[in-house]
Amino acid sequence: MKYLIYDRTDGALSFAWARGAQLYRAQRRIDAAHGVASWAEAFAWLEQQPGPIDELQYWGHGRWGCVLVDRTDILHAPSLEPDHAHHRGLAMIRERLAPDALIWFRTCETFGARPGLELAPRLADFFGARVAGHTHVIGFHQSGLHGLAPGIAPDWADDEGVAKGTPDAPVRAKRSAPWRTRTITCLAGQVPAAWFSTGCRAAAPA
Repeated sequence: MKYLIYDRTDGALSFAWARGAQLYRAQRRIDAAHGVASWAEAFAWLEQQPGPIDELQYWGHGRWGCVLVDRTDILHAPSLEPDHAHHRGLAMIRERLAPDALIWFRTCETFGARPGLELAPRLADFFGARVAGHTHVIGFHQSGLHGLAPGIAPDWADDEGVAKGTPDAPVRAKRSAPWRTRTITCLAGQVPAAWFSTGCRAAAPA
């Protein structure tokens, strides 16, 4: 089963995401979609859906190393820790993923700069599944799309998509454009296979 969750709290953008979800459903790219106002609502809805989950997309806002609902409910590296409020819901998703599943965060700059490079492999390893995300501000064009499998180190530069600031302290991200690296449009429904990192396995923690 393929599911799409989107942020329903952001007015015109939420309307566009809802219409996009309808288009994806009509084209049979997804099996179901749902707008949410919190991660708790997203987890509750997913828990009621049939599985296994072959693909999960999230459409909403992001920042470097973060995925947001309603701009304030943050999914980030601490969310993966057992004592975090998001952990149970994330573990539920992990338990229901199909082999070779994909979780795709179609959000601005989530995999960009140093925080994004650190988040991506932690997500892949936590879920035991492929993950994908972007390093740029995204809209109709969606640039800096990278995929990562469990145990693989990211192979994109830590300054990719950074327009102002440094990889360790980013201030502003570049906007997506057709000429930017690894760009698709919002009408594209797949991550190209060649855009998944194929480099060395990440070093095991000491």
